[in-house]
Amino acid sequence: MPSEIRIPKSEISIIIPAYNEEASIAGVLDSLREWRERAEVIVIDDASTDRTAAIAETAGVRVLKHLHNKGYGAALKTGIRAAAGDVVVMMDADSEHSAAEIQRLVDALGDYDMVVGARGKGSNAPLVRRPGKWILGKVANYLAQTKIPDLNSGFRAVRTRVAKLFLHILPNGFSFTTTLTLALFKEGYNTAYVPITTRPRVGASTVNPIRDGINTIMLIIRVVALFDPLKVFMPTSVVLFLIGVAYWIVSIIFRLNQRIDPAFHIPSGAVIVLVSSVIVFMFGILADQVSAIRREKYE
Repeated sequence: MPSEIRIPKSEISIIIPAYNEEASIAGVLDSLREWRERAEVIVIDDASTDRTAAIAETAGVRVLKHLHNKGYGAALKTGIRAAAGDVVVMMDADSEHSAAEIQRLVDALGDYDMVVGARGKGSNAPLVRRPGKWILGKVANYLAQTKIPDLNSGFRAVRTRVAKLFLHILPNGFSFTTTLTLALFKEGYNTAYVPITTRPRVGASTVNPIRDGINTIMLIIRVVALFDPLKVFMPTSVVLFLIGVAYWIVSIIFRLNQRIDPAFHIPSGAVIVLVSSVIVFMFGILADQVSAIRREKYE
């Protein structure tokens, strides 16, 4: 772990995406009272239909408003683009994250490009989300070739210039943090984790088992396609090839047992499987090139 380098709070922007969080936003901003004196605090109101924006404005922080609901990731993008600080701290508006732990993230940044608050035992986590997060975590670990302690924690500090490099591939939805984590891993940026404990959210939960389940499946597919499609296409191609060869060998043995000349005979089923193997491999090469182009960074 590199030595801690304290970053002046004046160089920090705290961005808080909020959608219909009138029950919690006042408490969150009140907990940031000390930070608000020395750091930039931005609330991004994602077209809330309640008093979220009005409460934030009354608190005296900077409020950016979306004219229509764009999503969690879109709100974070708006905040990152508007941030004046060299470091952006992301936290949720539902009181799950503690303002007292912000300094730990910032102090741990040091030589790292991003520090993530990794949720440990005792942290609040909806049961309906755990199976999807477990599967997504396994896929992400496989793609990144390392164990990621917390893939999609919304409490993190990241250098603004680094975050801006990836805005073009980051989604507008809930998978923003997952994609950002994998993007930094795949492009060789340094990421650290510090343990945190989250609290039960204030206000009604937005979890929808069916919608979130479908979104998680789509996210897994998207993550694979964007970051390392060959790690999926290549094993699939190899498995199909082996199945095709095994099918061919079994056919030869069968024909020999039946005293049938096996020379140059390839069963149509084996041909189909072998051709499928080649097609999958070629699709993998193409997908890998497309993903590399999409991940190209620009200022």
